[in-house]
Amino acid sequence: MVRRGVEKILVIKLSALGDFVLALAAMKKIREAHRKAHISLLTTPPFEGLGKASPYFNAVYTDGRPETFGQWAALRKRLRTAAYDRVYDLQTSNHSNRIFHLLRPSPPSWSGIALGCSLPHKNPLRNSMHTLERQADQLMYAGIWPDAPTSPGAAPLPDLSWVWRNEPAERSVAGGVRPRPYVMFVPGGSAHRPEKWWPVENYAELARILYARGFDIVIIGGVQETPLAHAIQRVTPRARDLTGRTDFARIAVLGAKAALAIGNDTGPLHLAAAAGAPTVVLFSKASDPALTAPRGRVTILQSDRLADLPVAKVAQAASALLGQTAGAA
Repeated sequence: MVRRGVEKILVIKLSALGDFVLALAAMKKIREAHRKAHISLLTTPPFEGLGKASPYFNAVYTDGRPETFGQWAALRKRLRTAAYDRVYDLQTSNHSNRIFHLLRPSPPSWSGIALGCSLPHKNPLRNSMHTLERQADQLMYAGIWPDAPTSPGAAPLPDLSWVWRNEPAERSVAGGVRPRPYVMFVPGGSAHRPEKWWPVENYAELARILYARGFDIVIIGGVQETPLAHAIQRVTPRARDLTGRTDFARIAVLGAKAALAIGNDTGPLHLAAAAGAPTVVLFSKASDPALTAPRGRVTILQSDRLADLPVAKVAQAASALLGQTAGAA
C-alpha cells in the first residue's frame, strides 16, 4: 500500500544488534508500504554496513547518538533541512523521543511513543509484547499495516535473503570451512553484561562433545572475545577461531549454512537464527526471552544463573535440533 504525499521518510533504529536484526521485519514492511519514497535510516556506526546492504534504504546516516551540544545542533539542522514527511521511530526510547522534541514546534508525522507525536503507538500492552509483534502493532497504529499479525508468535520473521545474494558463500569463512558440517558458537556478548554469558569452560566441553560427534566448531565474536576462542581451542584444538574476522553479513552467511548455532543472548546469534540456523540460545534472568528472543528454529534454555546451566542439558538440546545427524554420529 502506497501512502500518497509521503515521499521522504526517516526510520530510526540505533542499536543493539539483536534488536536491529528483529527490526528488519518492520523495515521491510515500511519499504513495501512506501515503494517509491526516499527512505533514510538514522542509526549508529556499527550498523551502517548492514543498513546500506539492505534493500530498504536509499541513504544511511550514523549520527543518531549525538553527545555534545554541537552534535545535537548539527543533527537538528540536518533533519530540519531534510524535511521528512514521516518518521518511523523503531527505537522508541528516551533518546529517540528527544530527537522528536528536537524538531518542535513543527515535527514531521511521527510513528512512535514520543509525547505529542501524530501517530502514537497507544497500545497499553506494548511493553509486554515481543519486539516483532510490538513493531508490527506500531505499524498497524501508523496505518500502513492494517492486518498486522500481532498475536504471540505470529509476526513475520526478519528476511535476510538479501545478505547472501550480496555476499558470495565462498567468502563466508576466511580460509574456508572444511567439508564436515559445522556448529557455530557465539560464546561472548556485551562486556558490561557478564551475567548473560555461559561459562567458557562449558562451551569448551560442549565443543569437545560435538566435535567427537562429527561436527566442526566455528567460533564467532569480536576481537575482544578471541581469548574465549583460545580457551575453547585448548580443549578442542581443531575448533576454528573466527573472532574479529567476520562482519555482520558474513555471520549471516555462516548462519545460513550452519548445522546449528549455539550461544548467549547476543546480536550475532540473532543474525544466525534470522539466517535460518537451528539455534540454541541461552538466557539468564537478565533478560526475558518472551520479549526479545530470536525466532525461527530456536530452542530457548533459561537459568537464573547461567553458571548453573549444565553442559548435558545444552548438549541434549543441541542433539534434538541436529536430529538424526547427531544420533548417527
